[in-house]
Amino acid sequence: MSSMEPLEEEVEEYSWREVVLPSLIPVVPEPELERETGERRRGRDILVAVDFGPNSKHAFDWALVHLCRLADTLHLIHAVSSVNNEIVYESSRSLMEKLAVEAFQVALVRTKARIVEGDAGKAICHAAEKLKPAAVIMGTRGRTLFQSVLQGSVSEYCFHNCKAAPIIIVPGQEAGEQSVI
Repeated sequence: MSSMEPLEEEVEEYSWREVVLPSLIPVVPEPELERETGERRRGRDILVAVDFGPNSKHAFDWALVHLCRLADTLHLIHAVSSVNNEIVYESSRSLMEKLAVEAFQVALVRTKARIVEGDAGKAICHAAEKLKPAAVIMGTRGRTLFQSVLQGSVSEYCFHNCKAAPIIIVPGQEAGEQSVI
């Protein structure tokens, strides 16, 4: 075997659980969409990586306000250590349900949610590869550049390895920046 032969890439399969979101969230009424044309009517897929941190919530809020429009579908992805741990699954499901309700109230977008087992960066890139979304939105961990370089960061991993969609890394809210309620 010569050293020039391409290495076969490992194809990792991820364990995941689809989250059944509440049926109380209505589908966007048709008359609203009748005014739209082309891609705006068809809608886009937008992937948002979520966790329980404030920077993740800030990135989610940013996506709703600045990116989402009628007919888009928001795909929430949350990486966990085990999809079979009911306590972990239940708390993640509860978080995604709250976000789905908020997404509809704020931007009239429908939401799909998935809880994925394994390394967050790889899981997000894998989901983006399958979905081919208009964008992948993520928050930062709020670490300094030095900490991120030493410990590595999910957003940095995705920025360098996710080729299926543009990655939008929303900076966390700084201490001096008060959120308007």
